[in-house]
Amino acid sequence: MRYAFTNGKILDGSKDMQLQEGLCILVEDGKITDIVPDTTNLHDYQIIDLHGHYIMPGLINMHVHLAGSGKPQKKQRDNEKLVNTIMSSALTRAIAYNMVCGFAKDELLSGVTTIRTVGGLGSFDTRLRDEIEAGTKTGPRILAANQGISVPGGHMAGSVAIAAASISDALAHVEQSKQENVDLIKLMITGGVLDAKEKGVPGELKMAPEMVAAVCEKAHADGYLVAAHVESPEGVRVALENGVDSIEHGAKMDEDMIRLFKERGAFLCTTISPALPYALFDRSITNATEVEQYNGNVVFEGIVDCAKAALANDIPVVLGNDVGCPWITQYDFWRELYYFHKYVGVTNCFALYTATKRSAELAGIESLTGSIEKGKYADMIVTEGNPLEDLRVLRNLEMVISKGTILNHPKIKKRKQVEQELDKFL
Repeated sequence: MRYAFTNGKILDGSKDMQLQEGLCILVEDGKITDIVPDTTNLHDYQIIDLHGHYIMPGLINMHVHLAGSGKPQKKQRDNEKLVNTIMSSALTRAIAYNMVCGFAKDELLSGVTTIRTVGGLGSFDTRLRDEIEAGTKTGPRILAANQGISVPGGHMAGSVAIAAASISDALAHVEQSKQENVDLIKLMITGGVLDAKEKGVPGELKMAPEMVAAVCEKAHADGYLVAAHVESPEGVRVALENGVDSIEHGAKMDEDMIRLFKERGAFLCTTISPALPYALFDRSITNATEVEQYNGNVVFEGIVDCAKAALANDIPVVLGNDVGCPWITQYDFWRELYYFHKYVGVTNCFALYTATKRSAELAGIESLTGSIEKGKYADMIVTEGNPLEDLRVLRNLEMVISKGTILNHPKIKKRKQVEQELDKFL
């Protein structure tokens, strides 16, 4: 189909984007073929009148676990036991895969046209990526890591990451990932908020530096970037000293960490969303222990501090919402942009740029998506209000366009309790 998107206010995704009016976006075979004056003869196109609404690039969520619903938990569950049960039979695997497909569709319907998965069930993520690419499933573009690499007793070991007991185990998984045709490799270097059993020790180093170095060396030789779950200063240093390309989450920065980021040429994936409930909700709501709330606050403040320091020192930053953690759903990525603005102090414009063009650049897909430019895929969203004035307009979309396919007035079933509690922090 040939579409002409007219009568819209264009925000192109660039760093200093400004409203562009009086222009028409021409789309053919899923790609933007030109941007021309609205007065152009469009007799060969199907006209899509945007009625003065705002059109911008689709969002890019750089930290997703597709197996997670975000459902609040009354108590911690045994993720390893749950995943073993899910993957134990063809029937339960099929049910789980169908669930993952539904969550991916929710991402798309909420305006996220590209996701980067950083730990999933088996090889579900690459399988779904390929089915979406083939047009047999509906969902966003996926950059997939499949299962990550953890260690026995490490973060998410045995669930969305394998438990590598040795360097040879870890390297064997990199080789398996290569056979699965992943897009990146994921390491779980430290623990997280819920792993810590004492106050003040979230992000405890779990993976030996030698294992990090060995995985990074093989991954880079095979052409992959390496992303790492890290929630402590020690973890950041170990990750960067041994070759990691992106720090997922982050921790309070010091001068040595800043130096390592720059020497490595690494980027930071800021994830404010998952720590916020544990840090700021009343414990009667989260059912968190006092230790979990204390550590949640340590991680929340560390992530915000890390993002501020990164931006102040010209370290590249992208956004992910660690979807799948309790209270973090597959349709709420817009909140991460809002938190980035509220807690890190960036402008709405910079938040939108970070979640579109900047993310595409750092993910290596800037030639495909991330901005409204001639030659790129028509990955776009339409809002009634102006996100440069209020990012909350991203909550309700008029339209999602994914590789030229138009989804009008997308609707998603939402969790009422999640909406009610998270809205208190807008």
